[in-house]
Amino acid sequence: ILHTRFYRDLVQPGEVVLGADSHTSSHGGMGAFAIGLGGADITVAMVLGESWIQVPEAIAVEYRGQMPFGFTGKDVILKTLGQLGRNTTAMERSVEYVGEAVRAFTPDMRFTIANMTAEFGGLNGIFEADGQVAAWLAARAGYRDEARYFRADPDASYVDRHVIDLGTMEPQVAKPFSPDNVHPVSGVAGMALDGAFIGACTTTEEELVLAALVLEQMLAAGHQPTPSANRLVVPGDLSIMDRLRDTGMLAIYERAGFRIGPPGCSMCLGIASEKAGPGEVWITSQNRNYQNRMGAGSLAWLASAAVVASSSLDLKVADPRPWLDRVDRDRYHDVLGRGPLTNPPAVSTTEPQPLPAKGGAAAAAAAPTAGSDAVITSKIQRFGDHVDTDAIIPGEFCHLTDLAELGAHCFHYVAPGFAARVAAGGGVVVAGEGWGSGSSREHAVWALKGAGVQVVIARSFAYIHRRNLVNEAVAHMVLTDPRFYALAEDGADIRVDVGSGQVTVQGRVFQAEAPPAIARGLQAAGGIVPAIRQFGNEVFERLTA
Repeated sequence: ILHTRFYRDLVQPGEVVLGADSHTSSHGGMGAFAIGLGGADITVAMVLGESWIQVPEAIAVEYRGQMPFGFTGKDVILKTLGQLGRNTTAMERSVEYVGEAVRAFTPDMRFTIANMTAEFGGLNGIFEADGQVAAWLAARAGYRDEARYFRADPDASYVDRHVIDLGTMEPQVAKPFSPDNVHPVSGVAGMALDGAFIGACTTTEEELVLAALVLEQMLAAGHQPTPSANRLVVPGDLSIMDRLRDTGMLAIYERAGFRIGPPGCSMCLGIASEKAGPGEVWITSQNRNYQNRMGAGSLAWLASAAVVASSSLDLKVADPRPWLDRVDRDRYHDVLGRGPLTNPPAVSTTEPQPLPAKGGAAAAAAAPTAGSDAVITSKIQRFGDHVDTDAIIPGEFCHLTDLAELGAHCFHYVAPGFAARVAAGGGVVVAGEGWGSGSSREHAVWALKGAGVQVVIARSFAYIHRRNLVNEAVAHMVLTDPRFYALAEDGADIRVDVGSGQVTVQGRVFQAEAPPAIARGLQAAGGIVPAIRQFGNEVFERLTA
C-alpha cells in the first residue's frame, strides 16, 4: 500500500505531500503537511509543479494521560472520533495533535491517528516532528537528510481546542455504519461475528506484531479457532510481510486459522473476491465501516488489531487486555527490531521561509462556459448528513469510465432509482453536513455528472470531493441557513441562480456562501482541463484575484 511504503521509507518532516487518496493524511504522523486530492489535482501538480490550497483553519487535539502497554493509535483515534464526532470540529480544517502524551506515541501510532484524520473530517492531521521521528529517520537507509523540523508558535491560535483523556480508556470498538459510533469493548463483548480481518493501510507493523502475540498467548492457553474460512490478515507492505514471516508471526496467524493475503487494501475496499457477504458481521482493523463498505449488505465493526485478534478464535467480540498482560514485551520489541525510545534524540526546529508570491501577471477572469451562470429550475432530491463517496458510487463500479454507466449506478445501494428521478426532473441534490466524505474517488463526481445532477447544495462538503466537483465544473453550493433546510423538502420545487448563489424554495430566497476565487475561476472555465488550455502553466496564478 502506497501510504505504508511512503511513510516508512520516503516522507520527511516539513514536506508538503499531495496524494491521490484520502489517507494521504497518514504522512502527517511524520510531521509533513499531507493532504489527499483527486487524480486530476495530482496530475496537474506533477505536470505544472504547483497546486493550490486555501489556507485552512486549525484545531488542536490535546492528549493527556498514559496508556498501558498494548493500546495503539487505533484506540486513540477511535476514542477521539467517539468523543468529538465525525465531520464536526475537524471538518475541512487542519488538525494538530498535541500534548504531553504525544511524546510517547511511536511513529506507527502517529501514522494511524493521522491516517484516520480522514474519517475525522480533517483536511490533514499533523504531529510535531520530534525525537521519535528523528530516531525513525536515523534508522533509514536514505531519504532522511532534507528533514525540516517545525513546531507551532507558542501563541498559535486555534478555532477549537479539545482535550482527550487517555488515562482511563479501554479498548475501543466502532459499530456500523460510522467510525464515530464508538463504544468501549466491554459494552459489546460476546457479540457473535461472522469474520475477522486484520489489515488495510491503517494497520501498522506494530499492530500486526501485537495481534500475532495475542493469538500466540491464546493458543498457548488452549484456545483453538472455531472452524471458519473468514479469518484474513493482509500486511500493508512486502517488507512487513517478510519480517512477519522471518520472525514466525505469519506462522502464528496460520495456526490461529487466518489466511494470509498479499499486501493491499483487500477487504477494506470490498471489491473483487475478498469481501463480506450480505448480512455478515465482521470485526476489522481497517478505517471505514460505512454501509456496504466491506461488501453489499455487510456490517463492519472497527477495532484495533489486538481486539480483532482476541475476538477471532471464538468469533465473538472479546477484550484483549487479559492476553496483552501476558505478552512478553521484550519479545515484542525484538520482533519489531526496535525497542522503546527512552532517550529520544534532540531536534533543532527551524522557522519557515515562505517564498513571495509570483508577480507580473494580473488576475484574469476565465471565459465563462455554459452553465457557470445558469438559472436552474428543478425538484429536490433530499439526503442527510455524512453521505460518503462509497454511497454515491460503490467501489465495485469504479472500474467504469463512461459517465452514463457511472450515472446509472449512482447511489446503487442506498437510493436505487436515483438517476431515473434526476431524469424525471429531480436534478438538485440537497444534503446536510459532510457531503462526499470518505474516499477521494473522482468516480463519485463522474457518477453525479453522468446521472445528470445539476447542482449539489449542502451544509458542508468534504474537502477532496469538493475539489473534484470544482475540477469537473459540477455546480455546488454551501448553504448553512437552517430555515432553508426546513423548507427544502424532498420533491419540492427549487430555483438556483448559479452565478449569484441565490436559492429560492417555497417563495423564500437564501444566499449561498461564495467559493474561493480560484474555485470560481475553474468553475467558470468548465473545469481544470479547460482552464489549463486557456491559461497554460500560469493557471492558478491567473485565477487568483
